[in-house]
Amino acid sequence: MPVNDGSPEDDRDREGSAEAPDEGDPIRESTAHAASGAPNAGWAIGDRFSSEEIFQRVLATADEEVSTGARELFFSGLAAGFAIVLTFVAHAALTAYFPENTLLASLLYPIGFIYIILGRYQLYTENTLPPVALFLARLASLPLMLRVWVIVLVGNVLGAALGVFVLAHTHVLSPPAMAAAAEFTQSGLETGWWDLFFKAVFAGWLVAGVVWLGHAVRDSIARLLLIYVVFYTIVATELYHVVVTAADALFAVFIGDAGLFAVFAEFWLPVLLGNTVGGVVLVALVNYGQTERRRFPEIRQLSTREWLFSWRGGRDRDPIDMEQAGPEND
Repeated sequence: MPVNDGSPEDDRDREGSAEAPDEGDPIRESTAHAASGAPNAGWAIGDRFSSEEIFQRVLATADEEVSTGARELFFSGLAAGFAIVLTFVAHAALTAYFPENTLLASLLYPIGFIYIILGRYQLYTENTLPPVALFLARLASLPLMLRVWVIVLVGNVLGAALGVFVLAHTHVLSPPAMAAAAEFTQSGLETGWWDLFFKAVFAGWLVAGVVWLGHAVRDSIARLLLIYVVFYTIVATELYHVVVTAADALFAVFIGDAGLFAVFAEFWLPVLLGNTVGGVVLVALVNYGQTERRRFPEIRQLSTREWLFSWRGGRDRDPIDMEQAGPEND
């Protein structure tokens, strides 16, 4: 066994060994981080993240979203709207085959959401959690958060509108499927404003929960199963998603079964508000409350004026001086 005689060479050897741990060191792997600073693995257990670590990953996603240009956000939202049309087609077709069996008619409903979430398209309900998280951490301003919401929502609705316009004026859907699709809106209009709102609250909770849980898992198979189960639950329990509702409502308008103002005010609007409340209040605020306040200590928090009125946010701002910042930024 070698003896340390206190020589400078021995000190340098010890320092070198401390600075160059084995590449296969499990502790090093468990604390690995992505380029954004978000953890790639859990600190305590490699394949499980704490709520704090999940929130860091959510914030990293949000940081990417708020830094994305308007054009990219819009076309990503447009692609998501087109993908929702796949859900509309699948739901209408299976409802025509199984008109009395909601569980069977709902089997392919998640298909559009699988494309969207695994393909990283921008979907309004999926966007309620990450930008709000960044806003609550005072790393993005209110106008910047609302910018993401508005651009994505417009892209989603326009994509869905273009898709169902084609369906309404062609024979892609069979006559029974067309009739089933028209019934979606009629059923919604008969539900009642407040019932639609509260159904949408729970749907918004579920969708934003997919975002939270999606940042907690580490492989695509788990994400695929998560997406399928949650969105199947939404349709099987007769809850409402705002972009699918837009597709349903606009299809009814295009075939002449409903008026635009009626479906907007009595069907789509309560679902939009309910999804937003469910995603923001029940998930973003609650999940934020169980985590530490600061996530990116190297980035200065926005002042109150900047937070509420500026267009600042994301990692494009000047980093703070960590030595001068003091313990409050640790």
